[in-house]
Formats: sequence, structure tokens, C-alpha cells
Amino acid sequence: MIEGTKIGVFKLTVSESDTAKAVKSGELEVLATPVLAAAMEAAAVDAVAGYLSDNETTVGSLLELKHTSPSVVGANISAKAEVTKIDGRKIVYEIQASDDSGVIGTAIHERYIVDKNKFMEKAAVRSENYAK
Repeated sequence: MIEGTKIGVFKLTVSESDTAKAVKSGELEVLATPVLAAAMEAAAVDAVAGYLSDNETTVGSLLELKHTSPSVVGANISAKAEVTKIDGRKIVYEIQASDDSGVIGTAIHERYIVDKNKFMEKAAVRSENYAK
């Protein structure tokens, strides 16, 4: 059971492979929004990691992200996710990301607690459809 204030953090130093140019989400050599999204999700995963059973994990279902400032190669990024609501299997987070100069983005994120085996069974059934 997840109770009380839960906060997770994920940090990275922006490398050339993290840029919009490298991941094809833009032309500039600044932190790519998809990389920021991944950092935010990693912080959310971290916030509840110690509260799940061995056969449970969380999967993302919604990410409402505002990427408000650019970060250059070499910048230190920190994403901080706080659980704001738990409704059954659904977990809602508020996330803020910053670099050395201040806030670079915010997000509302939803994840669901799932059974790992059941989830992968569903994925396997879907993959069977690809071969048809």
C-alpha cells in the first residue's frame, strides 16, 4: 500500500545524444522534449518503487508536459515527481524539472499499478496480431 508523501527524483547531464537534433524531435542541440519526458517518468517510477510488490510495476497512461526553457549540452537536469493522488491502481503525480539555471518544465502524470505477468500476457496477445 502506498501512503503518505512520496517523492522521486531522476537526474541526468545533457549529452549530445539527448538533444532534439539527435532524437529527431527538432533541429537544435538542446535537451529534447522526449528525453525530458523520459526523465520525468523515471522520477515518477522512483517515487513508488519501494512500495510495490515484486510482481507489480507501474505503466504510464498520461503525460501532460510543458517544456518551458531550453537546456544545453552539459546542463545538469533534475526531475522531481510527487504523488498527489492515489485512486485504486491509478497514481497521479506533479512533476517539476530544473537545470542549473532554474525550472525547465512541469507535468501532470498518471501511472497505473499493474501485475507484470498479466501485462506482458496482454502484450504477447497483441504481438500475435502483428504477424497476421
